[in-house]
Amino acid sequence: MRLRTTAVAAATTILSVGATAVAGGRYATDAALKPAPDRPLPNEPPLTVHGTTDGQITLTRSLASLRPGTYGLAGRACHAVVGPVIEDAPHPADCVVRRLERITHGTLDPGTRVRLTPQVHIGNPRDALGIEHADVDVPGELGPLPAWFLPGERTTWVITTHGLGTTREHPMVVMPFLRRLRVPVLDIAYRGDPGAPRPEDGIGHLGDIEWRDLDAAIRYAVRYGAQDIVLYGWSTGATMALHAAANSALRHRVNGIVLDSLVLDWQATLRALAMARGTPAALLPLVIRAAEGRAGLGESALAEASDPERLAVPTLLVHGPDDTLAPWDLSRELVARRSEMVSLHTVRQAPHAAMWNADPQGYEEVLRRFLTPLL
Repeated sequence: MRLRTTAVAAATTILSVGATAVAGGRYATDAALKPAPDRPLPNEPPLTVHGTTDGQITLTRSLASLRPGTYGLAGRACHAVVGPVIEDAPHPADCVVRRLERITHGTLDPGTRVRLTPQVHIGNPRDALGIEHADVDVPGELGPLPAWFLPGERTTWVITTHGLGTTREHPMVVMPFLRRLRVPVLDIAYRGDPGAPRPEDGIGHLGDIEWRDLDAAIRYAVRYGAQDIVLYGWSTGATMALHAAANSALRHRVNGIVLDSLVLDWQATLRALAMARGTPAALLPLVIRAAEGRAGLGESALAEASDPERLAVPTLLVHGPDDTLAPWDLSRELVARRSEMVSLHTVRQAPHAAMWNADPQGYEEVLRRFLTPLL
């Protein structure tokens, strides 16, 4: 009887642990497969507002709050834009003072919890930047995809696609620069985004399926006059650009690709997001298996799209060693294998998809040198 009781207890424990592990794996994959479009990614540490004065904000001191550059500052029911650290501003030892560019909405009272985000602007190009645009619908396979179209004089269009933890508002950081180049810009929302069709299975696929919406945007651009197209993606949006450049029926119209914080190893990205959500290391293999099962993710499609031999047009990779979600080494390897076609601009002290934020002027100069010959 004692042996039977022990065996039953052991079996119950195993089943309980297994159920907990599966639930934990499913929860952890939601960080990437069901990312909240209006919240920073979980790898961004929370910061506390300690006070604001005219043009300044005091935040918890951390590696994140000490980063150089310009960022969005997002909290519950509030958003602001912060600039560089003000070194000579008086502050407590455990705090950092940054330039407060503006409060977009809400209030930043002491004690407010916020996170840095690369998504600086919210709203639309007209309201946020004073740039005229048209609201258009791109016909996608699941239904209309809302997009912003910024007219330009050239026949080469730039199509932008955001990535994890952001929306089509994120590419607005480079819209003033692209406007100076006089290029038409099509900034799309894709399946799962606010206002866009819901995915059939309710989850994201890290670009593995979403690239079809980018393909629809390419068809739309050609239909309305684009002779050539530059694909410009961040994070999993960069992965979408790789897929589209390799597989679109109109890939011959693509004459350049810009890949910011490219996700080349979805397992590494899932693992990092799961760890950021506090998933125990022992459960990480279950996260990967749960993602494979839920989203049908596999290595073959991404490996095929990122095969250096399939890169047929000039490609700019912008990435850095401080990206904890998408390994920088893989971008370096891609460049090493096709150095005549692919170039890498390294940005340090920049988290995932925040290469522009860390060094706006340097970023735009590299982008200018890359894009000018393609226009």
